[in-house]
Amino acid sequence: MKEIVGELWDYYKKLNTVILITTNGFVKKNGCGVMGRGCALEASQRIKQFPALLGYHIQKNGNVPMRVPGEPILTFPVKHSWWEQADLKLIKRSAEWLAGCDDSYTYVLPRPGCGNGKLDWPTVKRVLESAELQDNVWVISHGSN
Repeated sequence: MKEIVGELWDYYKKLNTVILITTNGFVKKNGCGVMGRGCALEASQRIKQFPALLGYHIQKNGNVPMRVPGEPILTFPVKHSWWEQADLKLIKRSAEWLAGCDDSYTYVLPRPGCGNGKLDWPTVKRVLESAELQDNVWVISHGSN
């Protein structure tokens, strides 16, 4: 795992790069996943069908990572419900899944659970390190936050 500073969306559709969107497992009555804040909101604004795809995926498979069809994007579940604090066990499970992904790609992940998830980076960093992520996983931040 490498730490970098920058903007997540600068890596969108770059050759051999996949961005990760932190998500929660809540599905609204209309069948769409909740994507109301942070990089999830940004993703839903760029890819209009994303909330419906996420909702369907959660209903069918549970709150587990998914690949967005036709996009260089994976989800990285960090919460069970949108209003809760991020869950370190869920972050670890998502990180372990990511550690098993195709190593011919670079994966760019915002600090999971550290924005709207209300967790602190040193704690989350230890969880990610315990998942033994390789150097093709870049954790991106906006600077000294």
